[in-house]
Amino acid sequence: MLETNALTAEKDWFSRPGESVLSAMRRRSVTAEMLANQLDGGMDEFRGIIAGTNSISAEAAEVISATLGGSARFWMNRQCNYEIALAKAVNAVSEDDLNFWLKEVSLPGPKPRGKLAAHARKAELEKRLAFFGVSTIGSWRTRYGNNQKAARFRSSSTHLKHEGATSIWLRQGELEASIASTERWCPTALKARLPKIRALSKIRKPEHFLRPLKNLFAEAGVAFVVLKAPQGCRASGASRKIADDKAMVLVSFRHRADDQFWFTVFHEIGHLLLHDASPFVDEDMGGEVDPCEREANEFAADMIVPAIRVPELESLRIDEDTIRRFAVSLGVAPGLILGQLEHRGLVPYGRFKNLRRHWTWARIESAASL
Repeated sequence: MLETNALTAEKDWFSRPGESVLSAMRRRSVTAEMLANQLDGGMDEFRGIIAGTNSISAEAAEVISATLGGSARFWMNRQCNYEIALAKAVNAVSEDDLNFWLKEVSLPGPKPRGKLAAHARKAELEKRLAFFGVSTIGSWRTRYGNNQKAARFRSSSTHLKHEGATSIWLRQGELEASIASTERWCPTALKARLPKIRALSKIRKPEHFLRPLKNLFAEAGVAFVVLKAPQGCRASGASRKIADDKAMVLVSFRHRADDQFWFTVFHEIGHLLLHDASPFVDEDMGGEVDPCEREANEFAADMIVPAIRVPELESLRIDEDTIRRFAVSLGVAPGLILGQLEHRGLVPYGRFKNLRRHWTWARIESAASL
């Protein structure tokens, strides 16, 4: 199921057909592309089925049956039972909770305008329950909101204002991660691949390093997802287990700079390895830093500049050529060294801009889709 141990403190009592599809795909080693290519609606239809926002049609049921097993009638009944359970969940929501769902919890895409009639309000609620895969506000908060039972946030007093936008980003990332093909989650395998992951930071173009990075993560059972944060979401990265055999690292490429990107990647790896793949959401809004965040920060900094080389970093002559040579000696991009120098107050922000690589979002999105 598309859940994690830490995210199921309050278990939903209805289950999406997409969960059964994913389970059958894992058993039969069927990839998302293999199944989506056989559906009339392609990958969009497949994503909708997994998310619970698209019904399994009679035609889709035949395709799923032929590819994954089970009769077409079984898959149609699975869809019917889900719709009955979803309707019951909608009817069980109190008026106060319904108002909260419609006011505070957004969905991707345009928002409905004007005052909604009673039937339209119910329809909007159904969309939210289906998209997030939960039946109550409590479940939503536990899985996607600012609830410490579910996720540790790099905290800020202003976070709650953006809770809805962040939950959309997390849910979209989780859905993308759920359909990614990976090996079984293995911390030892991820640790063994750290040198290769770190070496990718030297590559200038995202179209050249993102695919190898995804592959290295996948070999260790981690789905690596790049997803632009929606308006109001200030998250730079997140990590969590999304199934017993799969972890996720989600990054937003916030600021679109190499030092920010790679520090976030290393930081989320730190959470996976140091904190048993517990759910974390990391925002770059400042605020109090808890011990787990300090540990992940230290892990990321050590990935860039190993502790044994920190005295050398702190005594560098501050000029562009020296910084570049030091980066070459460590096997990382110069922008990452610049970021560490800025963080330690040894270089003022804004100097040596040539050392830091920036990319447009269009280029990032294109590279991520390769």
